[in-house]
Amino acid sequence: MDFGLVLQTDPPASRVIDLMRRAEENGFRYGWTFDSAVLWQEPFVIYSQILARTRHLTVGPMVTNPSTRTWEVTASTFATLNDMFGNRTVCGIGRGDSAMRVAGRKPNTLARISEAMKVIRALGRGEEADLSGTVVRFPWIRPGAEVPVWMAAYGPKALKMTGEEADGFILQLSDLYLTEYMVKAVKDAAAAAGRDPAEVRICVAAPAYVTDDDSPAALAHARDQCRWFGGMVGNHVADLVARYGEHSAAVPEALTDYIKARQGYDYAHHGRSGNPDTEFVPDEIVDRFCVVGPAERHIEKLNALRDLGVDQFALYAMHDAREAVIDAYGREVIPAVDPR
Repeated sequence: MDFGLVLQTDPPASRVIDLMRRAEENGFRYGWTFDSAVLWQEPFVIYSQILARTRHLTVGPMVTNPSTRTWEVTASTFATLNDMFGNRTVCGIGRGDSAMRVAGRKPNTLARISEAMKVIRALGRGEEADLSGTVVRFPWIRPGAEVPVWMAAYGPKALKMTGEEADGFILQLSDLYLTEYMVKAVKDAAAAAGRDPAEVRICVAAPAYVTDDDSPAALAHARDQCRWFGGMVGNHVADLVARYGEHSAAVPEALTDYIKARQGYDYAHHGRSGNPDTEFVPDEIVDRFCVVGPAERHIEKLNALRDLGVDQFALYAMHDAREAVIDAYGREVIPAVDPR
């Protein structure tokens, strides 16, 4: 199992770069960031500095979307980074929840994501792509260039499309039941489309907080530092409930039940500990969706995720113990789960 670190690009950018360097030194192989132009600094500028100051880390957005940047610009940015530093980027893509809504627009349709994935992947390889009737190709791409495109998904149609078209699947929660359910949906869709299901990489992304012990006080603090995540996931779940209904066979109730007490969401607090809009998230959801507790609990849950077919665990570190969790993973968790 690979490990990734996920950060917001809050200023100063030097802090993001330093944390990514620390992650690589501790055995992490991926460095991810949010991509929401109004809320945070421009990630692709920061990626160039991360790549320059690390040796092996693969970087990318979790996630970009097909509307805040034109597709050829997105592809050219990835391809330029790869030309400079080797094939060390990955394009995580999704509907653009915060990026679009903060700018007063609706998240993207699956059809638009599908077309964008095809264009970005093709142009990043140096192949031709059709941009609304105009066929283009980057003449400067070197042989062997690749821009893998991984798709974030929760709903049944998005999971099906991920299996059919994406190079990887990003699942933003670490609940074992839901992971098994959604990974199966993606793999089944890949097989039905004539693909080898093993070719679709599986990335589970969730906050992780390592405590010194499992005392009630330690666990309560860890949960409060990670509770924001249930609110972020709740935005996507609310969209699914609006589309499919509160009790639908298309979406498991293990995912939808907890948002019944949800009362709106302010993106000014998006992805941050102490978010007042996430008080509705119960401890049970924090424990299911996140990874909290002593290192041995992390090892147990990550081994279970690996057994479900998860290829990467990407750790959200939006809390008060960033360095501590990176170091704890490097010292105790990664060697136990991925003893390469």
